[in-house]
Amino acid sequence: MAFAFPVWLAVQEQLLEDSAGDYGTSNCFDEFDDESLFRTFHLNRACIAFILDAARIRMKTVSLKKCSLSVDEMVMVSLNYYAQGASSINVLQRVGQTQSDCLSIISVVSGVIAGMSDQFISFPIIHEARVKVASKTKAFCGIPNVLGVLAAAHFRIRASPYEDTFRSFVNSWGYTSVVSQIICDSDGNVLSVEKCCLGSTYEQELWESSFKGREMEEEIHGPYWVIGGKGYNLSKHVLTPVSEPANDSETRFNEAHAKLHGVMQTMLCSMKQRFRCLLQLGFAQESSLAKKSNIIKTCSVLHNIAKKFSVPLPPVTGKIEPLHQGKKRAEPEIQPEVLKARQDLIRKSFWLVSRVEPPHSSETCEQIPTL
Repeated sequence: MAFAFPVWLAVQEQLLEDSAGDYGTSNCFDEFDDESLFRTFHLNRACIAFILDAARIRMKTVSLKKCSLSVDEMVMVSLNYYAQGASSINVLQRVGQTQSDCLSIISVVSGVIAGMSDQFISFPIIHEARVKVASKTKAFCGIPNVLGVLAAAHFRIRASPYEDTFRSFVNSWGYTSVVSQIICDSDGNVLSVEKCCLGSTYEQELWESSFKGREMEEEIHGPYWVIGGKGYNLSKHVLTPVSEPANDSETRFNEAHAKLHGVMQTMLCSMKQRFRCLLQLGFAQESSLAKKSNIIKTCSVLHNIAKKFSVPLPPVTGKIEPLHQGKKRAEPEIQPEVLKARQDLIRKSFWLVSRVEPPHSSETCEQIPTL
């Protein structure tokens, strides 16, 4: 995450202090032993206690209609759903609710935790933070001036084939999904997640219409890159691999690019492994994607919190798909100065001193390969 660890601890202390007057140390999760707690929620006790404290503060401002459950019980129902993809029988029995009763509870809690994204999902804004993130990224893969990895993350949904918008949900892999633009750092922390769109949406279209895309291309975040894969155009701030490496330097650059891009693959697999609701988000309609967006943002917030508490991943059950590679739409010829900027980066960072002449790419038009 982009903010320093002491800041995180300060936030945690404040949350604990603010909630101490109204709540005791016990909660409904105490009924679980450590093993069953992790099996049911895919989180450990310390992490859940922190989430409870954060949720209690936010839930004070939420209007709850005809809900007999306490805030702790509502969070328990929701964390169980995120972990399992459906409410477990033992949780339903503890709170005296049915699967259908839980839908509105999960919707409320998801809205609350998604609203915490401004606190727990942080893109590096100040100069010192950007320098620190870029330095860690360079140490990881050798590419300088990179803030994160950019990707369009697809999440399966169900859509009625009788609806006019059905085809709009079908992605290039042939299944129905919604897609969210996510940026993570080299440690796999989520730095940015934006609203979900129809599965057929192009990656480049997501980037151009996103807040973070506009901010970066307008140079609000300075002369830094994010790296992107097949579905993105090379630009002043999106760094793509060389489509046809002409020399060893370009090959080494592509390998470094693939290494960093692999962090996004690992991060998304980890999220879907811990929060199995992301493997199938249920029925969706074009006019009502906000609830799906809240669940995706919620799981991103919880992912970052779980990483801070070093919570291990649960065992893998079933198949978790690789990162969706997307498809590239027609694009104009890339500006020569953009190609030159990438070649300058390759020459400075991946050129072997033993060579006599610097590498030169014969590329004039970019076709980005699948990683």
